[in-house]
Amino acid sequence: MPNPIRKIGSFFSRSLGTWCFLVVLLCLAGCMTMRWQYPATSQVEQVDDYHGVKVHDPYRWLEDANSPKTREWIEAQNRLTFDYLGKIPSRQPIRDRLTKLWNYERFSPPVRYGERYFFSKNDGLQNQSVLYTVQSLEDTPVVLLDPNQLSSDGTVALSGTAISDDGRLLAYGLAKSGSDWQEWHVRDVAAGKDLSDHLRWIKFSGASWRRDGHGFYYSRYDEPSETNKYQAVNYFQKLYFHRLNTPQSEDRLVYHRPDQKTWGFGGYVTEDDHYLIITATDGTDTRNRVFYLDLQDPQGRVAELLTDFDASYEFIGNDGTLFWFLTDLKAPRGRVIAIDIRQPQRDHWKELIPEHRDALKGVNVIQDQFVAIYLKDACTQVRMFDLEGRPLQELALPGLGSAGGFGGKRKDTETFYSYTSFTTPGSIYHHDFKSSRSTLWKAPRVDFQGTNFDIRQVFYKSKDGTEVPIFIVHRKGHQLDGSHPTYLYGYGGFNISMTPGFSVPIAVWLEMGGVYAMANLRGGGEYGEEWHQAGMKLKKQNVFDDFIAAAEFLIAQGYTRSEKLAIGGGSNGGLLVGAAITQRPDLFGAALPAVGVMDMLRFHKFTIGWAWTSDYGSADNPVEFKALYAYSPLHNLRPGTGYPATLITTADHDDRVVPAHSFKFAAAIQAAQAGPKPVLIRIETKAGHGAGKPTSKLIEEAADRWAFLDKELEMRVPKNFETKKNRR
Repeated sequence: MPNPIRKIGSFFSRSLGTWCFLVVLLCLAGCMTMRWQYPATSQVEQVDDYHGVKVHDPYRWLEDANSPKTREWIEAQNRLTFDYLGKIPSRQPIRDRLTKLWNYERFSPPVRYGERYFFSKNDGLQNQSVLYTVQSLEDTPVVLLDPNQLSSDGTVALSGTAISDDGRLLAYGLAKSGSDWQEWHVRDVAAGKDLSDHLRWIKFSGASWRRDGHGFYYSRYDEPSETNKYQAVNYFQKLYFHRLNTPQSEDRLVYHRPDQKTWGFGGYVTEDDHYLIITATDGTDTRNRVFYLDLQDPQGRVAELLTDFDASYEFIGNDGTLFWFLTDLKAPRGRVIAIDIRQPQRDHWKELIPEHRDALKGVNVIQDQFVAIYLKDACTQVRMFDLEGRPLQELALPGLGSAGGFGGKRKDTETFYSYTSFTTPGSIYHHDFKSSRSTLWKAPRVDFQGTNFDIRQVFYKSKDGTEVPIFIVHRKGHQLDGSHPTYLYGYGGFNISMTPGFSVPIAVWLEMGGVYAMANLRGGGEYGEEWHQAGMKLKKQNVFDDFIAAAEFLIAQGYTRSEKLAIGGGSNGGLLVGAAITQRPDLFGAALPAVGVMDMLRFHKFTIGWAWTSDYGSADNPVEFKALYAYSPLHNLRPGTGYPATLITTADHDDRVVPAHSFKFAAAIQAAQAGPKPVLIRIETKAGHGAGKPTSKLIEEAADRWAFLDKELEMRVPKNFETKKNRR
């Protein structure tokens, strides 16, 4: 018979073990709860009525980025975040590797004006690239403008340039601390000194010179108040002409529309100096209107050419009164048409380059040829046509990647372009039209073995069966066993195409043992306007479905598993990440939403946010409100949910997507988080939406992101990962 004493002892032993295990779990849970003591974020009784739906907005006070209370909150959040990041052992080795890899020469494709070439160059770790000029490409370049000399911390960036036709004058814009606001100046190229010209309150504008160099056209807004210049809504842009060596107050107003507060204007002087082409846009809508002004007629008035707002019309160039346009009218993937302004009726239009199965993204006229840039499954192809649209040749590129540049004028015999891929840093090529040959001009030397990695492009099915392409990059020899940390990146909006390109942070991620995946989601421009519209407004959920399906595909194929999968994206891509983790918090191990649009009910109330209603819709519309409310990241956080480890990044000078989006989302997700994973916000100072950010800040932010993923995905990157990876 069994010994009853032994049975009782066994029972107590098992029970004691079970209770000890439960006690340990409870202690761990309690410790974890105590560990994440987020800064106190007070709530207010703010309730808005949207078409009969009551919506609470308890963190409305965080919209005032300059209030003492908000500044205290920012400081407290940054203390928590940087204290956490500072304790990750791999943070410094990752930062060191980023710094070493970033330290390589980078060039822009040269452009020629008059007897000079102009290009930018970064020696490696310079915070801002330097603008150079040279009369012969064999000569020693001369510094024309070095933005690094304009601030001690590199936060003043060159935001735009316009060179006079003879190459004697440079108009240039400067942006401070990442703001969209620009101040423009004029520099004498030969003397290397600025003239007296100083223009302010310029946003979303370039400059276009008259051929005689006496002045240029540009667009600006009225001066805002000093207290809300980073948040006030931007309406009523105006097109001006600035005459050299005169104060801005004397600039001549060329065109504005006081009846259309949302219209924006761009002015472009034709190469023959005969016409001013005025492009009228309405927010970020791809459709536009086109007007023109005859500059040879002193009494001339602006003439309306294309006013139906039925398609995109991008001016390419002209041959007298014959205007060439790239348009998606009746051709969602793009075509080239000719319009004679003497007979502008549509039945007189002529198609020169018909729509192709690949998306036509840009056209220039050089050496009396159309240089047409296509995207074939998100990779660049370059084809030449004569001015009647007859095919001439296709430019051979080094591989599946991205090419850009191709600047020049109609009679030029040369052009320059860049080529890059995920594992190939940007190289600059010179193309001679007379010989039809391209030769390498500059190739960077980077401490990165791109040949150690495989690049694949595959297609997966989204929720509704749509085939979506995705690029996958990883070290050669990876086994599909679900063990690999994977970073999935996406954007999916505003007709913007995600194409292959070299990135120092992604190169370091690959060296860390990570897999990198980039999905070409609907809402982008990879397959033309139809692909774009399939991810707009009431169809925006398609974008999130595409992204979630990409994550599921990577898991199903054995690249990774949920706890090893991180997602990232910026701006509209930040919205994408926010929507993904609120819809499928179980699917991801970590999330990196950057400068995201998180409050889809109020985005249009700040700076240029109203312009995005063409892509998103507006909460002012009852039907669109329903769709926005259904996916708005801020409004779909659920208390008691276990969200993945999340590091939100934003900047205090972001006047594109104001930081209130990230502030409110951070407060809400911290309050909702029921899981053990941290949800933190990193708030950069003296920085904006991203453009012009100094190299030093780029390195610091990338190091923090990868250190965060190293810890939360349990990558266990060794302190000597650089040495280890280079062993042969």
